[in-house]
Amino acid sequence: MRLLVAGGDRVDAGKTTFSTGLLAYADAVGFKPRAGNDYWFDHDDYERAVDDGRLYGKDAKRLAAASASDVAPEAINPLHRLWRPSHGTGSGLVGAGHREFVLDRVTVDGADEYVVHADADVPPSARERLPLADATVVDSLPAFNDVMRDLHADALSSVAGSVRECERVVVESYGDVAVPLADVAFDAVAVVDPGRARVYDGDRYLKARSVVGGTAREGRLEETTGDVLEHCDPQATVSLPALASDDRADPEAVADAYELAYDALVSIALA
Repeated sequence: MRLLVAGGDRVDAGKTTFSTGLLAYADAVGFKPRAGNDYWFDHDDYERAVDDGRLYGKDAKRLAAASASDVAPEAINPLHRLWRPSHGTGSGLVGAGHREFVLDRVTVDGADEYVVHADADVPPSARERLPLADATVVDSLPAFNDVMRDLHADALSSVAGSVRECERVVVESYGDVAVPLADVAFDAVAVVDPGRARVYDGDRYLKARSVVGGTAREGRLEETTGDVLEHCDPQATVSLPALASDDRADPEAVADAYELAYDALVSIALA
C-alpha cells in the first residue's frame, strides 16, 4: 500500500504532522524525497544536523523517527537543499528571488555528495563540518541542470525503487508540489490543508496530474496540487482538529486525532 500526502497550502499545510500520524496508524515507512531548510529561519534544525557533520531537516527527522523501520533521515530524504535569505532583486540561480540557494546534499545508495552554488554565502559552520572540499561547484543554471540530470536523478530513481519495495509506505511531498516522485504508483492520496484532508483515488489523481502542464520553478517543471485538483474530485473530505504542540509531536496522538481521515484514506487505497 503506497500513500501520498501532498499539501494544498504551500506555506504550512500540516503535511508532516499528518504523515507522522499516518505512519503510526498504518505501521508504515515514511519518505520525503525532496526537502530543504533555511539557514536563518530554521537555524536550530540546521545547527543540530551540521554539528554531527550531516545535513537534513526536521521533517525528515520526524518521518524517520515515526517510521516502522529503523531509517536515517538521509535514507528517506535523498535531496536536501540549504537556503538562506537573499536581499537581491534578481531571481537567483534557481528562480527564488527572496532566498539564495546555498548547497544540496544528494544521497545515492547511502553515499552523500554535495553540490555548492559558487556565488553563495556558504556558512562557515557548513564549510567546517561538512565535506565540501570535494563538492561539485555550479556557477550557472545550465551547469546546475547538468548536475541535476545525473546526480539528482540518480538519487530520486534510487529512492523510488525503495518506495516500490516497501509493503506499506507513506510519501510526503514538499511545498505545493503535486507528486514528488516519477514512476511510482500510489493507491490513495491525501491533500492536506489546515483543518481538512481531501482524499483521492491514486489512479485518478495521477491521471489528472498527467494532463497538467508543469510550472517552471527552481530549475524544474512541477505540477502544483492546485492545478491537479482542478481535474480531480475527492472521494472524501474529512475535518482535521487543531492539535496542541505536544500532540503534534506524538505520532500516536495524531493517529488518534486524525483516525477518521486515515480510515477514509486506507479504505480508498484498499478498494
